[in-house]
Amino acid sequence: MTEEKNPQVVMETSMGTVKIELFKDKAPISVRNFLSYVKDAYYDGTIFHRVIKNFMIQGGGLDENMLPKKTKFAIKNEAGNGLKNLRGTLAMARTSMVDSATSQFFVNVVDNAFLDHAGKTPDRFGYAVFGQVIEGMDIVDAIRDVKTGNKNGHQDVPVEPVTINSIRLVE
Repeated sequence: MTEEKNPQVVMETSMGTVKIELFKDKAPISVRNFLSYVKDAYYDGTIFHRVIKNFMIQGGGLDENMLPKKTKFAIKNEAGNGLKNLRGTLAMARTSMVDSATSQFFVNVVDNAFLDHAGKTPDRFGYAVFGQVIEGMDIVDAIRDVKTGNKNGHQDVPVEPVTINSIRLVE
């Protein structure tokens, strides 16, 4: 019996290609959710709308005009899965509500231990890691270095849009 390999996706951005492995075994809900958006080509044309050089790059929900795309239902937070918010990992973005993640995700560009699951209360619940960049971390680093400013009430927005052209499952 061969062990089922984790799914991988290729994210084509306006700055280059990033390949990501998804941890289906550890974060089945998050991965299934993310792949449902991938299958619908939902991410095509969305931007990295929040880029903080020594923290993370976040995208997957807004277009170039900072308008949110319609999302599916919020999912259960899997932050208690034992995975850490280390440099190069992908995690689900959410509001202050624990189970509020939909389409948005972020890539940690440094180790962000303070985002890890530390308890059951909302302030300590953490952010669910569900994937890892396996190729193209240089592209992620290039994105984290872009100049940012304020746009339409949002902070840390790249001055020149960084677009997610597509995210596709590697067959």
